[in-house]
Amino acid sequence: MKIIAINGSPRVNGNTNILLTEMGKIFEKEKVEYEIVQVGNKPIRGCVDCRTCFKTTDERCAVTDDIVNEVIQKIKKADGIILGSPVYFSGIAGTMKAFLDRAFFVAAANGGLYKNKVGIVVVAVRRTGGSDTVDALHRYLMLSGITPAPTPAWGIVYGREKGEVLEDKEGIKTVVQTAENMVALIKKLR
Repeated sequence: MKIIAINGSPRVNGNTNILLTEMGKIFEKEKVEYEIVQVGNKPIRGCVDCRTCFKTTDERCAVTDDIVNEVIQKIKKADGIILGSPVYFSGIAGTMKAFLDRAFFVAAANGGLYKNKVGIVVVAVRRTGGSDTVDALHRYLMLSGITPAPTPAWGIVYGREKGEVLEDKEGIKTVVQTAENMVALIKKLR
């Protein structure tokens, strides 16, 4: 079993990474292969709607000078996917949005590369916009045929400065329980 987490934060070791690492402790305990892929600090441009991916159907984006095509294949091979983003101006961080648009557009153009996987969403937020960001990230999962894992609450954890998310005990408990649910659901679906 393999789970891949996409870290959309420009802060490599910031709060989003802390949340993904906390979830990774559950996966390690369950002997699940787990990888966090950092995209938020990479130079990733948005989709230009060239529709080459619909013409070639080769599971690749026509833009080849970044990590998007590599990560598309990692997602394709995984059983589960986690989308993690900080909240910037009540929404998904910009580079993460650019990555998701391209990676999920290619998946759709190729007959649904990600369908029948299990997915979860986690966001780090200072104050507002958490629900909007969770909703936007969930749409990528739902429109791609990815089954969301059960969660006791939205994966919104509060904290601005690095490490402050660990002070949100209820938020941490929620993402940990969601990680446990993800593993259980993948096992049931297998």
